[in-house]
Amino acid sequence: MMGKSVALLRGINVGGRTSMPMAELRTLCETLGWTSVQTYIQSGNVVFEAAGPAADQEDRLEKAIEARFGIAVPVLVRSAGQWRGYASANPFPDAAETEPNRLMLSLSKRTLAPNAAAAIQERARDGERVSEAAGALWIHYPSGAGTSRLSPSLLDRLAGSPVTARNWRTVLKLAQMLEA
Repeated sequence: MMGKSVALLRGINVGGRTSMPMAELRTLCETLGWTSVQTYIQSGNVVFEAAGPAADQEDRLEKAIEARFGIAVPVLVRSAGQWRGYASANPFPDAAETEPNRLMLSLSKRTLAPNAAAAIQERARDGERVSEAAGALWIHYPSGAGTSRLSPSLLDRLAGSPVTARNWRTVLKLAQMLEA
């Protein structure tokens, strides 16, 4: 059975070493048999339809990216239903309203480590808030993520696997694309 999903690529088109044109990424996804492939902005968001388990889709796209672009990129695939669940579970509606670009949905490739949100919150500074909802981390960065001490490597370590984040605007846009 075919279902709509979103693939999130971690850390592409950042800093120059992981450059990946979205048109080429769409074509690559189509070679995997995925249909209705669309990308959103340059940070590696792919909405598509495909059959099979998410873990298989992640593995196939990771291998295809490494073969085509020569880079190892963690890929996380979530179903349209999972994405709706994330969007409706947002624990920081105030930040979503007033600072949507500073509210991040942070997804772990594997199930979050126990107490990951509490461990990250202990390291938060400058009014940063961390919560777990719907199996995801939500982080509000009132001073911006770029200056935060909550580095990607720290999030990976405390979450127990690679983490990728999308701001609230991107969460909503991907939800719209998945519903279209």
